[in-house]
Amino acid sequence: MVVSAEARRPTDEPQAYFSASVADRDALISKLNAANHSMLEGQATLLDGHARFTGPKEVTVETRDGDVVVTAENIIIGTGTSPTRPNLPGIDLDGVHDSTTIQHIDPFPKRLAVIGGGFIGLEFANMFRLFGSDVTVLDASETFLEKAEPIVAQTAHDLLVRGGVEIRNGVKVAGIEKSADGIQVLVDGSDAKVEADAVLVAVGRTPATSDLGLDKAGIETNERGFITVDDHLRTNVDGVFAVGDVNGGPQFTYISLDDNRIVWDQLMGKGERTTSDRIALPHNTFITPPLSSVGMSPAEAVAAGHTVLYAAKPVAKLAAMPRPKIVGDAEGVITFTVDAGTREVLGASLFCIDSQELVNLVALAMRAGVTADELMNGIWTHPSSTEAFNEVLAELAHWTPED
Repeated sequence: MVVSAEARRPTDEPQAYFSASVADRDALISKLNAANHSMLEGQATLLDGHARFTGPKEVTVETRDGDVVVTAENIIIGTGTSPTRPNLPGIDLDGVHDSTTIQHIDPFPKRLAVIGGGFIGLEFANMFRLFGSDVTVLDASETFLEKAEPIVAQTAHDLLVRGGVEIRNGVKVAGIEKSADGIQVLVDGSDAKVEADAVLVAVGRTPATSDLGLDKAGIETNERGFITVDDHLRTNVDGVFAVGDVNGGPQFTYISLDDNRIVWDQLMGKGERTTSDRIALPHNTFITPPLSSVGMSPAEAVAAGHTVLYAAKPVAKLAAMPRPKIVGDAEGVITFTVDAGTREVLGASLFCIDSQELVNLVALAMRAGVTADELMNGIWTHPSSTEAFNEVLAELAHWTPED
């Protein structure tokens, strides 16, 4: 959907273009799901329905053909999460959406209010602005992208604002109500109201554990409802594992894949893989251009005891990286955090075109102990975004907290 929004031309009518994009996406997802479903049918007994534990090693599945009781020595829970719906007045009004329902919104909103300035909220804010909505982001945090490096957060903020997204930080939403011409978001401690045609609530994810019968199996959860697991993804019940978002780990598809490897190693291998083995986990936020990061910021590295070298350079000023200019997207900034003694890469923020690919190379370099010098002196194809490493890493300088 983001790719489709980025390709929209000013002459493309928002409603028709959005509807066509949704239809194309749904058709693709249906094909992928059908292929996965077919693959499972050939490898295992597949029961479609709602499953609940009725004992430590017993699950009852409600299928269209009736209940089926399944027992097994090993059970893997992978139910994921759902969008959090906070206890907010007006949360159940028509026109109030979460990140799932808004993907099929009809009619297309001319005005969209987004509650939440995290990566999900910003991805949808950016996407709907490109589709043609007037977007306002209401973020309770006083600082935009508070976990990002300041130069990266400021660059992303300025780019989104220039693109037409209004961003309000330090805003606590008091409620949502109908208005004469749509829907409005009420701001706590203020008479200000944000008028919109639709509201997206993007304030986090809730584990899908409330209707699994975990108590029947004696499976423990934490205070937020996530299933408690150890480094091998084992629950407190022998033979029962929890993988993916439902176990409270990093909520990314590729972490779910690695969870699978850990459990498979427990069942069929040597049982040596653990979550503690994970080093340099990359992360992408799909705004335009994508924002990707891995490892530590310079402040985190200093707090961890490192003497830090740091480099940051706007993409538009990278002479050795022509690809962004070739494709017409030279926005963003690239940063690197490096240990001054060992020259090991400790972290990087890549806010630029192709960053979702570049960050994987940096993560691999960090896991393999490749130094900043090896990345800087690498022989990279031309023109490519990887050439940025040659120039950015040549500008490393000592960093202190005062910087």
